[in-house]
Amino acid sequence: MYSLSFAKSMQQKPSETVFVLICSSFSVTKNPEAKRQLLSAGFDLLDESEEWDLKPGGRYFFTRNMSSLVAFAVGEKYNSGNGFHVIAAHTDSPCLKLKPISASSKAGYQMVNVQTYGGGLWHTWFDRDLSVAGRVIVRSDDGSFSQRLVKVTRPLLRVPTLAIHLDRTVNQDGFKPNLETQLVPLLSTRFEDSQSESTNKDSKSPSKAWHHPELLKILSDELDCSVDDIITIELNVCDTQPSCLGGLNNEFIFSGRLDNLASSFCALRALIDSSSSPEDLSNEDTVRMVALFDNEEVGSNSIQGAGAPTMFQAIRRIISCLSDDKVGEGVVERVIRQSFLVSADMAHGVHPNFMDKHEENHRPKLQKGLVIKHNANQRYATSGVTAFLFKEIAKVHNLPTQEFVVRNDMGCGSTIGPILATGVGIRTVDCGIAQLSMHSVREICGKEDIDFAYKHFKAFYEIFSSIDRKLAVD
Repeated sequence: MYSLSFAKSMQQKPSETVFVLICSSFSVTKNPEAKRQLLSAGFDLLDESEEWDLKPGGRYFFTRNMSSLVAFAVGEKYNSGNGFHVIAAHTDSPCLKLKPISASSKAGYQMVNVQTYGGGLWHTWFDRDLSVAGRVIVRSDDGSFSQRLVKVTRPLLRVPTLAIHLDRTVNQDGFKPNLETQLVPLLSTRFEDSQSESTNKDSKSPSKAWHHPELLKILSDELDCSVDDIITIELNVCDTQPSCLGGLNNEFIFSGRLDNLASSFCALRALIDSSSSPEDLSNEDTVRMVALFDNEEVGSNSIQGAGAPTMFQAIRRIISCLSDDKVGEGVVERVIRQSFLVSADMAHGVHPNFMDKHEENHRPKLQKGLVIKHNANQRYATSGVTAFLFKEIAKVHNLPTQEFVVRNDMGCGSTIGPILATGVGIRTVDCGIAQLSMHSVREICGKEDIDFAYKHFKAFYEIFSSIDRKLAVD
């Protein structure tokens, strides 16, 4: 949804990088800035539907559905059977999405019908300056079709709350809006001159009546195309307030969609910086990889989600490209056993006003390093062995870590870690940056934790092999 893009020099500390909000999950992978950073760092763009020609020392990436991405760097000394070191995260966040037929009107207002995506704190979307962003399928002059990204930066929409004078008990009973009838954004007052009706009648496509023509006109202006060339739209509602630093000492990052684009940002930045020169890969005998998936917030069961075999297929294709004819029996299985996955997803920092929601000995704090997540019922994929290995990396570089386990009388969320660990059979540790206000339209994390995560992820790529060799476990 929002993309935390690389808006300043890659030589800066990650926490000093300006986080520019690109209001769509598609922008994480097709955002021109992120793509430019990968290409300028020497990564070659691959097409999943074509043959690959990979070489040791090469750096590559591909995207799927404009919302998932796999990037990897091959060590110069890679041999068939050596492992992959992977950091995986998700690119999506709870949000509102336009319905296939979004146009409606009530009481003289033009409204935009939306679906709720994921488990959002929906009350936080009320009284915010909102807009739209996402993907549009456009017809070209030659009759072909292309997918285009669009983002309208100015406020277009708003979901107003009901005045307390008309809801006197809201502070006692709680704010419990009906998500179908009361979470409907306003677009404008209705045009009494029937401009909307005449525009729809003149359109060549009956589907144009599904969306307000004024909204389609705004999209066509952004895309520099005719309204009639817009074939279909796939739009999210997004907050227009930019990310910023806050707090007395500017120690916080205030932003939408930190869960989980902060992890995605740190992982991708760590891969780029750990393989930015030939020397970085000259003694490497593994493959360093980042895998970013969509749809985690709704179960990961999609072609672009972690439930799809995307990562396993990529690993298998890479092995095939880099192997000779005499690789021996079970090369893919041997590679998986040598591999390691870091599942990076934001963690619940202890809330000072609700401290009893955390187990008393496991209360992660902001600015105190990555949180290693544990759950005896396998809601997280961390084991004693994988936690030990990941903490050893931190110990070498003097980086702080924290531990988290949910209370026994509360339910536990999950991540893509167990999905990938089960589907691929790869050793996995679940970790994340501590944050507050998770799944709110506006979230909070510590500035220093971005740097800690980046350094920890970069060190994972650089020294994990040497640590792993010291441990003998089946």
